[in-house]
Amino acid sequence: MAELTGVNEEEHNQDSVIAPVNYSPEVEAAIQEVFLSTDELDSAEFSLVDYINSQFRTEQDLSTIDDKIGKIRLRIRTLDEEIRNIVHGQTTGHDGKAALEEAYKTIELLFGRIKSISEKAERSEQTVKEITRDIKQLDHCKQNLTSSIRTLEQLRMLMFSLDDLELNASQRKYDMVADQLTAVLTVVQSLHKYNNIGHIKQLESRVARVQDNLGRQIMRDFEEAFVTAGAKPSTTAILRGACKVVAILESSNNKEQLIKWFVDLQLSDYKVAFHDSEEASWLDKVDRRYAWLKRLLLNLSTNCPEIFPPLWGIPERIAINFCSQTKSALSAMMVTRSSELEVKLLLFAIQKTTTFEKTLAQHFSGSSYLETLQPRRTNSSHDDEDVIRRGKDDSIFLGMISRCFEPHLNVYITSQDRNLQDLLEDFLLDFKTKGPPKASSDGGTVFPTSADLFVFYKKCLVQCASLSTGAALLDLCTVFKKYLKEYCNKLLASNMPKLQQSKSMAGRLQQFGGLLKDTEAQLSPEEICLACAIISTADYCVETTEQLESKMQEKIDEELSSKVDFSQEKDLFHSVISSGVQLLVANLESGCDAALVTMTKFAWQHIETVGDQSSYVDTIASRIRITIPLIRENLISARKYFTNFCHKFANSFIPSFITHLYKCKPITTPVAAEQLLLDTHSLKTILLGLPAVSAGLERKPPLSYTKLVSKGMEKAELIIKVVMTPHERAADFVASYLKITEQDLDVSNFQRVLEMKGLKRSEQQALMELFKSSASRSGKMTTQSDQESSTIRKLERLIRIKPQV
Repeated sequence: MAELTGVNEEEHNQDSVIAPVNYSPEVEAAIQEVFLSTDELDSAEFSLVDYINSQFRTEQDLSTIDDKIGKIRLRIRTLDEEIRNIVHGQTTGHDGKAALEEAYKTIELLFGRIKSISEKAERSEQTVKEITRDIKQLDHCKQNLTSSIRTLEQLRMLMFSLDDLELNASQRKYDMVADQLTAVLTVVQSLHKYNNIGHIKQLESRVARVQDNLGRQIMRDFEEAFVTAGAKPSTTAILRGACKVVAILESSNNKEQLIKWFVDLQLSDYKVAFHDSEEASWLDKVDRRYAWLKRLLLNLSTNCPEIFPPLWGIPERIAINFCSQTKSALSAMMVTRSSELEVKLLLFAIQKTTTFEKTLAQHFSGSSYLETLQPRRTNSSHDDEDVIRRGKDDSIFLGMISRCFEPHLNVYITSQDRNLQDLLEDFLLDFKTKGPPKASSDGGTVFPTSADLFVFYKKCLVQCASLSTGAALLDLCTVFKKYLKEYCNKLLASNMPKLQQSKSMAGRLQQFGGLLKDTEAQLSPEEICLACAIISTADYCVETTEQLESKMQEKIDEELSSKVDFSQEKDLFHSVISSGVQLLVANLESGCDAALVTMTKFAWQHIETVGDQSSYVDTIASRIRITIPLIRENLISARKYFTNFCHKFANSFIPSFITHLYKCKPITTPVAAEQLLLDTHSLKTILLGLPAVSAGLERKPPLSYTKLVSKGMEKAELIIKVVMTPHERAADFVASYLKITEQDLDVSNFQRVLEMKGLKRSEQQALMELFKSSASRSGKMTTQSDQESSTIRKLERLIRIKPQV
């Protein structure tokens, strides 16, 4: 047992000397792939201390230490034995060095064989090239031979075809010539690359001569057919075939030359028949020109049926050329004989011309030739522009001739100017002799002359737009604007009823201390109706002018649309409306001024009991009941201006009432103040119902009007409530005043309240000092001088107001 122990200890000492072996991470990964193990002793992160601690967790576990050491040593010996057996098995079967040398020899032998195969492949490739070299030469020879045979065959065919072509051309067999010429030109085109060969070059020259001869021959045939004897049925087929040949000829000059010659031939008589020296050339006979072309086109369709291909557009070309010549001739004549131009003659010529253009457009609708013309605009002034230009029209014929009249439309514009001048004079004469128009059954009245004026405008606009949508229409716009101003000034503004300046100003100046005596100025019912009619007419003119402006902007050329502007004329009509509304306001206010003056003259200090509303309130109510229904009924077609009138009247009347209210003094008794408060409330009720007074139907006034009246009359009620406040305790009175008036710091207003109460100067002085002290603390006090300065400025502005027109 001791011996065994000694051996074990020796082995243990030897094992402990061996240092641990550490491999790189790559080697460790490779080992893990080959040898998978879950034993923690095989782990690269093995920790001896952790392992021992895991085996001996407690002191009691140390009693088994010898057993565990024995097991580990036994496992080590087992692994060593397995390693020795494996190594021995790998080295005892073969000699490793000999095997390695044998492998080298085998590789060398294999390399030699591969090299031999490569050399044999190179020799085989060279042999193949030598074999195929002859085959390629034979293939090229075959291709050249085939091409030569084909070329020779083409030459043979070309020579025979040229002979037949010349023969058929001499016999006028143009249908056959067309087919043969197509084939000949195709062959010549394919042989063009050999034109350095003399014979082929000669053949090309021969073909060119044949084409030239054909072009001249066909031209002679057409001249003989149409100039000498005229086209006959026997020659129709020949000429139709000739057109086919001309279409094939390489030179386009032949086709265009033939077409131009034929078109000029057809129109040659036109130049003679309508020469400038002829009677039929002037505008009064312009319809004869168009009848001449219609006959020509009819004869052409009868005598020359189907000679020319439809794509050539011979009738269309004749019509286009005719229009171009006609436009030039008429333009030159109108310049030469401008003194003879008059509007009826010009309109006659334009009407006949536009009708003719529409006829041409309809007749040639769907023409294949016209579809080939490119629609484009140019700035060119040449006649060709009419041929290629497409404007807003669908057909090039529309406007092609009639454009020549545009430079002379000033005659038309001048004529319309004279017509409008005469029309306006008739309107003025009619108004002067017959008076203003009577009110219609529905109450509203618009001058019939305004409708007549715009009907005339509409006719002029439609007529001028059919003549021109350019500068002439803009000139007409200027004329329209001129007579809108004339109508507004001479027929509306000048006939507006008038209030005498001294009378109309009287009611207004009463609020500034009664500088003028009370003088009432009133309009008669007829004058009120006239003023309403003028307002309604001006409103109608504004709306219709807007429509006129929109329609003219739509009709006129786009680049001129921004220049059509009737804003000044509409503003002028609005000014008339404003003047008329202000006149009605001044008239009603003048009717109420006398009643307000009466209110200030009441002996308020002697009133002992509160009764019904005062007589001056009845007077104002009576004036309103008489005037308002008349205005409302006559502004039924311009309802918005009746509402505007109500607003303006309330805005004017309420401040005037408050001004007169301050003059009601002294209010020394509560009864007088209560009576005045009752009157004020009655007036407020009357004003709130003013828009619907005597209307028969209950209609609520506009909310804005209700707020205006309520706020304005509330101020008057507050003034009276302040007057009713006891003043014995000065501080309390000033505080109550500021509270009731919502911090009104105007010294002059406070002074007026004190005067209304009939206080003595000494009492007023004490209260005034206290009020100024309170006002100065707020920093917003308005002095008496400030108020007087403001009053003077208002008076100056009022005096500068011009009389209503």
